[in-house]
Amino acid sequence: MSVQSTFPNNLEIRGATQNDAPIIYNFLCALEETTLDQAAFDTVFYDNLTNPFIYYLVADRDGEVVGFVSCHVQYLLHHCGKVGEIHELFVRPDVRNQQIGQQLIAVLNALAVQENFINLEVTTNQKRIDTIRFYERESFNRTHFKLVKLIND
Repeated sequence: MSVQSTFPNNLEIRGATQNDAPIIYNFLCALEETTLDQAAFDTVFYDNLTNPFIYYLVADRDGEVVGFVSCHVQYLLHHCGKVGEIHELFVRPDVRNQQIGQQLIAVLNALAVQENFINLEVTTNQKRIDTIRFYERESFNRTHFKLVKLIND
């Protein structure tokens, strides 16, 4: 499915391309507060661009990428249908509080309706209090706990 939406503030939400890899890499390093392995990132990013069950969307303002969201889609037995899960969402700090995150979520919501998702889910680190508040304002509810076991520490 091709995704593209234009908003009044000169913001366009579109599918990510290979050319967006460097800026998305920088966004995710900032989000994770670490330097990710560039080669490994590129391999995963380029592979996922061709996966029909993964949506990478960027917020582009006047030719400059200012935000990114990723959504992975799975058919889950316990939901008896399609579930979308947001894995990353990042808006450049200098343009936050301009509804860019809301617009990325709005496009994902429209995609979820069009593609007949059962629900749209997100998990975030407990320390990201502002992020949790953002998702709650966007009508996400705290219904589950996520437990993580590190394998290669």
